[in-house]
Amino acid sequence: MQDVYFVTLPGVMALDLVGPAEALRLTGQFRLHYISPLTEAETSTGLKVGGLQPLPERVADGSLIIIPGVEHSAENFVTPAALQVRDWLKTQKAAIESGAATLVCICSGSLLAGHSGLLDGYQCTTHHDVIERLKRQVPRAQVKDNRIFVEDRFVLTSAGITAGIDLTLHIISRRLGAQAALDVAREMVVYFRRAGDDPQLSPWLRYRNHLHPAVHRAQNLMAAAPESAWQVDEIAAQAHISGRHLTRLFRQHLGISVRDYHEQLRIAVAQQRLQQGLGIEKAALAAGFSSGRQLRRAQERWEKMH
Repeated sequence: MQDVYFVTLPGVMALDLVGPAEALRLTGQFRLHYISPLTEAETSTGLKVGGLQPLPERVADGSLIIIPGVEHSAENFVTPAALQVRDWLKTQKAAIESGAATLVCICSGSLLAGHSGLLDGYQCTTHHDVIERLKRQVPRAQVKDNRIFVEDRFVLTSAGITAGIDLTLHIISRRLGAQAALDVAREMVVYFRRAGDDPQLSPWLRYRNHLHPAVHRAQNLMAAAPESAWQVDEIAAQAHISGRHLTRLFRQHLGISVRDYHEQLRIAVAQQRLQQGLGIEKAALAAGFSSGRQLRRAQERWEKMH
């Protein structure tokens, strides 16, 4: 069993804590510890977590130290408890630098790690709302914009909230193999595991800032199986509207056509497969393109448009 230590402070973002914890639990290969200077802490949802363990003098070799984000980080990361954690993290620096322990920061958790000096000289990221603050407060860190997560040696950092699950799946894949991560993703109904260098505003997220349920239904269908040869009328039927109406709604709410949205998803799939080591022909076929040539044409078209 591999040990995982979740730093649990007042205001901890509930999903930053339980999302990664549940993903790790499902593998059956991790022993979870919830540590804090306090015996209990209230989460962002008002749920109180009790029975917290003291900060250990030394963590087990090969363990994960996970720092979830907190709400109102400007206030909650300067409380007496947070300052105790900051000082404790400094004592773990040698273990992290040597690889005896791995540091994992979810969302604004990067700020606390940065205050402890653990991000100096490392590539890292955080939630887009606090990324400029991380750059200002931790000038020696190499802060990356617009990333789901970043891995640099034994320091891993993620963007906001659900990105912590993406990062955890990546860790599971690293430690237990790709099949273990896939099994957990399926159990959690995570349809597509994003790569670390996917932009935070990738096609999977970029066009979701609307409230139309039929358009969301159509997007969900294509996102669940982007390699499929979707036709507009087929998508529209499953979204319970006409093809003409769906086309009009996509233009109105997304500013692009149904075909263009589908193509962007396919390009994103192909790019991930290329990053995983597939050649261009196999990556293109895995994403639903007829050939590498068709994939290159699609990429060139979008590059010209953007």
